[in-house]
Amino acid sequence: MQNIIYELSWRGLIKNKVPGIENQLKKPITMYIGFDPTSDSLHLGSLLPIMMLIHFQKNGHKSLALIGQATGFIGDPSEKENKRIFLSKEILQKNTTSIRNQILNLLKFHSIKIELLNNFDWIQNISFIDFIREIGKYFSVNYMISKDSVKKRINNNKNGISFTEFSYSLIQGYDFLYLNQIKNCQLQIGGSDQWGNITTGIELIRKKTGKKAYGITFPLIVKPNGMKFGKSEKGENIWLDKKKTSPYKFYQFWMNISDFEIEKYIKIYTFFSKEKIENLISKHRKYPSKRLLQRKLASEITEWVHGNEISKKITEITNVLFDNKNQSFQLLDDKTLISIYNYIPHMLLSHNELEKGIFLLDLLKKSGFFPSKNEANHALKANSIRLNKILIKENILIKKENIIRKKYIFLQFGKKEFFLIKVE
Repeated sequence: MQNIIYELSWRGLIKNKVPGIENQLKKPITMYIGFDPTSDSLHLGSLLPIMMLIHFQKNGHKSLALIGQATGFIGDPSEKENKRIFLSKEILQKNTTSIRNQILNLLKFHSIKIELLNNFDWIQNISFIDFIREIGKYFSVNYMISKDSVKKRINNNKNGISFTEFSYSLIQGYDFLYLNQIKNCQLQIGGSDQWGNITTGIELIRKKTGKKAYGITFPLIVKPNGMKFGKSEKGENIWLDKKKTSPYKFYQFWMNISDFEIEKYIKIYTFFSKEKIENLISKHRKYPSKRLLQRKLASEITEWVHGNEISKKITEITNVLFDNKNQSFQLLDDKTLISIYNYIPHMLLSHNELEKGIFLLDLLKKSGFFPSKNEANHALKANSIRLNKILIKENILIKKENIIRKKYIFLQFGKKEFFLIKVE
């Protein structure tokens, strides 16, 4: 058995851990991680628990993935300012199936097979009276309101917290107890916002069975605004479903990570050895402008989530889009242009609309590349607009001669925003 605590620690994947877990992990144990089906897709933050499942399985332990269809009816109040919107049974069932398939595909890529469970299978059989009598009796109200997830909602929200969400921690604790009794599961792992729920399960196991159980949390990955990536969080998320976040946008997320953060991310989001990572970091520091770490991580994770073929296409497209040679875009073949059109923001425009020409600002607004002509004009005056890779400084009339290969018009805002119009 390798020292998995050391492995996870140097990667920055441990935030909290119950004392004594190191000795327990010297022999194979069973662990589990839960997934919340409040959306039909996992997101960037969901990759971390999947990484943990793989790390433990590869190191000789048994990993269990639990989809919380039953707890999804309630919604975890952790890190939430307001109460969740309740989802219907049909939507939760659909989300559960979708997430289950995503988890299986992500594990299959690394040749990992684990057992997937659904807590609805056992919780649906428990009556409310039995639950509060057999489980609720082990916890005082004082203990429950001492949890950060509850305390924050009580202190920061005028509506407080509903009894429904207040009970969430007990139900998750029961999951741990059930898996401990049925699967001999001794360890629960989750994000750092789950520490209170995990310790509730540990306490329940101790009080009801007298057994020792353990918990580990990993740090949450947050957006630039400090908010965590989550299915119900405000703002934009990076989804694993290509219909919700395009593979190109997914790839660019990793490419745009700062040099400061990329050294942390390459450890967290890959299974590269410590020696290989240190070598990559050393090379990156010598030539940071080449963005070696960003390119390596973007390629690795895009291949994992979207497959080798899509990853290769996105890499090729990125190289074309960020090529600063003005004429390079004009020389692209139809196959490459079609690939670019499919993977970046785009729209169709009829030849008739270009018969008399269309002014650039009108096109920028019509395409949706800019929400208004006002904002488009502001960008134009700031010398931030390019047409077919050529810098444009005034509101020109775009005609048929501006169409590449009689089919495409390429728009660019700044260094990183692109839009392709197909003319038919």
